Amino acid sequence: MAATMKGPGIFLAQFAGDGAPFNSLNSIAEWAAGLGYKGVQIPTWDARLFDLDKAAASKTYCDEIAGVCGEAGVAVTELSTHLQGQLVAVHPAYDSQFDAFAPAAVHGNPKARQEWAVGQMKAAAKASRHLGLAASVSFTGALAFPYLYPWPQRPAGLIEEAFAELGQRWLPILDIYEDNGVDIGFEIHPGEDVFDGATFEMFLAAVGGHKRCGINYDPSHFLLQQLDYLEFIDIYHSHIFAFHVKDAEFNPTGRQGVYSGYQGWMNRAGRFRSLGDGQVDFSGIFSRLARHGYDRWAVLEWECCLKSPEQGAAEGAPFIESHIIEVTGKAFDDFAGGATDKAQIRAMLGLD
Repeated sequence: MAATMKGPGIFLAQFAGDGAPFNSLNSIAEWAAGLGYKGVQIPTWDARLFDLDKAAASKTYCDEIAGVCGEAGVAVTELSTHLQGQLVAVHPAYDSQFDAFAPAAVHGNPKARQEWAVGQMKAAAKASRHLGLAASVSFTGALAFPYLYPWPQRPAGLIEEAFAELGQRWLPILDIYEDNGVDIGFEIHPGEDVFDGATFEMFLAAVGGHKRCGINYDPSHFLLQQLDYLEFIDIYHSHIFAFHVKDAEFNPTGRQGVYSGYQGWMNRAGRFRSLGDGQVDFSGIFSRLARHGYDRWAVLEWECCLKSPEQGAAEGAPFIESHIIEVTGKAFDDFAGGATDKAQIRAMLGLD
C-alpha cells in the first residue's frame, strides 16, 4: 500500500494562552478538532498543557494525555522541545535573551541552564516513547551563529570547533532517543547553527551520522534565505522526520533584502504569512514529499505579521487537507497494459 502523509495537525505553541479554550489541553484539543485538525503537536515547556517531567516518569500520565486528546478527536503528532533544545548550546552573546526559556533558578548560570536543558531533552525521549510517538521536534542551539557573516575574517578552525562541540553535546542525547526508539527532527532555522542543508550535513557528520538525527522540514525559513526548498526535499528526504507547514514571502526592495534592515516583522522584506497568503509552493512541496514516501504528519505552524491566529488556524486545516495527496498504488495507464511476454519483448526490440 502506498504511503500517504497524516494530517492536518497543528502546533499549539502559538495558540496556548491563559484564556479559554487555549488554557488547557482538553479545551485546546477540542478547539483544534472543531476546526478540522486531526492531530496536535504539544509544546513541552507549557505547563498549562503538559507536564514533561511527569510524562517521562509515568506511562499512566501519558495514557491520560493520549486519552484526553483522543476524546477531543485528535492524536498527539509529536512533542516539541524547541526552547529546551535551543539551550543545549548558547553563545554568550545570547545568554540574557535565552535565560527566559529556562526556569528562574538557572538564570545567570549558563552551565546549570545547559544541564537543565539536556535533562529536558532526555525526558522528552522517554515521554515520546510512553506516548508511542515516532518522532519529536526541536532546535540544535548555536555556538557559531554570531559569526554567520565572514567579516571580520573568521580564524581557521572556528566553525569546525563549534560543530565538534555541538556534536559532542548532542550525541549522548541522541543515544537516549535511540534507546527509546524516537527520532528528532531538528528545525532548520536561522539562529541555530543548523540553518540550511550544508550546516545540517556538518552537524550530522559531527554526531557520526546518528540515525535518530533528522529534520523538521519548514519551507518558510528556506524561502526567506532564498534556498531551493523543493530540491532540498530531493536531497534530504530520507532525513525528514517531521513537517511544519508554514508560509512566508520575500519582497526585496531598493532598501532591503534578505537581512531586512533590522525592521520589525510588518516592515521586513522577508516575513512569515498565514497559509496561502505567502509565496511558498505548497503544491510542489506536497508532491515532492509524496513522491519520496513521506508518511508522517503535516503540522501547521502559524506565524503571521498580519492575520489573527484564530483566522490563520481556521484556514489552515482545510488548506493542508486539500494539499495532502492520497498516494496511488497503481499507474494511471495500467488499464491499457497486458501480461509480460518475453518473446514479444524480444521481437519488439528486433532481437529474434
